Amino acid sequence: MTDLRSAPLPVTDPDASTLVFPTPTEVYPETSWKALLTHSKLQTGRLLLRSAKDPFTMLQAIVYPAIMLVMFWAVLGISVTRATGVNSVYGYAPMLALVGAMFGSMASGMQLKAEWRKGLLSRFWILPTHRAAGLISRLVFEAIRILLTTVLIMLVGVLLGFRFNQGVVAGVLLMLVPLVMGIGFATMVTALSVNFAKVPLVELLSLICTLLMFFNSGFVPTAAYPTWLQGFVENQPMSTAIDAMRGLSLGGPVAEPLIKTTLWSLGAIAIFAWPAINGYKRAAGTPI
Repeated sequence: MTDLRSAPLPVTDPDASTLVFPTPTEVYPETSWKALLTHSKLQTGRLLLRSAKDPFTMLQAIVYPAIMLVMFWAVLGISVTRATGVNSVYGYAPMLALVGAMFGSMASGMQLKAEWRKGLLSRFWILPTHRAAGLISRLVFEAIRILLTTVLIMLVGVLLGFRFNQGVVAGVLLMLVPLVMGIGFATMVTALSVNFAKVPLVELLSLICTLLMFFNSGFVPTAAYPTWLQGFVENQPMSTAIDAMRGLSLGGPVAEPLIKTTLWSLGAIAIFAWPAINGYKRAAGTPI
């Protein structure tokens, strides 16, 4: 398969009224591992380039969470710190890192629906490319985006007083927690996007995530919520991830919240992976 970005343009054969294309230099069977790796890499690069040029995605995934972190810290942070004796940024920074992961996935889901509506998915589907490259490239793209967003949010958190008190290894694990949760969430968003084209489920999911942002252990300590609500707040996926990240930075329990976060993510993948695959196949073959 020739990289079209570096290949010479087709020329007209002087002896015939046809175009002569360059000879392919990398020809892989469509179902081979080499084809999967090569085509997934090309598709991931396309998604990264598109997102870099899309101001809505950049605002939704990176700028919005960073601004929200500063706003939460400025408006509520001092009061929460005085009430608990612990710097509130250890809850707000993890919370906004997760918000960036989730809202970025929802923006990607709406872009996926737009590509379906424009027929771009169908065009890619009829090309001699590996069938799994489209979905895998989206998950790789989500992983890269989540890591970049997490790094930026944590840098802003450091400016507000966040510190990695448990060492380098714990700091690296902390940065991977949003990735663990984000992959499961991205799988769910992909499944919803390709199975419910005309139903605004992704938009409704945005509303639910906004509500969850105010009912988790990072916004205020779990004990501050009504007793009947504390069980939900403590065990909802955002809280488990925030507690794991807090333990990996400030100190405290890590194993239990990390296991819960992993189970939440694996559960989402187990439930939504097959609908995402089938829905993507159907979306690539039919108009929206």
